Amino acid sequence: MSTTLTEKQRTARSPRKPGLLHGVTWLVVRQHRTALWTLAAATLLGAALIVQQRGAMSDLLDQLGWPGKDVTLSSTPEGLGYVTQALNSLPVALGVFLGAPLIAGDQEHGTAQLVTTQSVPRRRWLAAKLAWCLSLVLVSTVVLATLFTWWWEPYREFFPSDWMQGVVFDNTGPMLTALSLFFTTCGIAIGMLLRRTLRAMMATFLFAGVVEFAFGEFRDRLATPRVVTYPMNGDAPAFLDQAVEHDRWIGSADGQLYGWGTCSEPTEKATNACIKEHGIVNDVVEYFGYDQMPGMQWTGAALLLGGTAVVAVFILWWTTRRPL
Repeated sequence: MSTTLTEKQRTARSPRKPGLLHGVTWLVVRQHRTALWTLAAATLLGAALIVQQRGAMSDLLDQLGWPGKDVTLSSTPEGLGYVTQALNSLPVALGVFLGAPLIAGDQEHGTAQLVTTQSVPRRRWLAAKLAWCLSLVLVSTVVLATLFTWWWEPYREFFPSDWMQGVVFDNTGPMLTALSLFFTTCGIAIGMLLRRTLRAMMATFLFAGVVEFAFGEFRDRLATPRVVTYPMNGDAPAFLDQAVEHDRWIGSADGQLYGWGTCSEPTEKATNACIKEHGIVNDVVEYFGYDQMPGMQWTGAALLLGGTAVVAVFILWWTTRRPL
């Protein structure tokens, strides 16, 4: 009597477990789990601080009777300074501490050579690292920017900075996310080229400082300023309270413009004579309206995201042509 044992056909590849984390994705998340938990904790802490500070400001203004009557806060909430400083530093910190070591650390410790000699294609491994890193930055910054915008927008008149300044413009809407993605991607590229973590972190910090300064100078070129004319020494239009003044002149009835200090004479009599001589009758203000803010932010964000895409493509192209 013979017995025949039947077994299921064995295959070389084990069935894939359900879920998102498998293969190269699991490897990348496992390798950078410390950065993942650190950024997640920082995001939760920042979100909690923003919610708490907004609630405190709301309660204070309710007690003072706002918006039913005019209110002036005697001092800026202490937590506001902490939040704005942290948000301003976040894009640079992400570029320095998350972007710069991402590939440079693997190159420095030999992990890149080990991984790329296995069966995983180099481009797939790099794409997984970029996708993981940029997705993490995207989620955290969208959460923080959304919450800060939620705090700032209804209470903007009580913030010490106008909407054109970096502490507001760069931290609300899409700007925080766009800046963070750009600096992180540039940090990855710098690390890839320099191949040393500490050197890449220092270079990324300097690069980010230069870009932030240049962007601050470029911010008022993201839209065309408007011009309003009203009688000299008369009441300015109410909408200028929420506008950011770009330039100011004095003008004659025929439309001729003169610098604001043209008739700044030492005596009132001399000033009146100068005004009469030039026929000056109007104040002329060049300004950016508050309603221009979203368009300016999305224009700036589009430029930064375009730069992010170009740098990401360069990283993938470079690493397929050069040894890691």
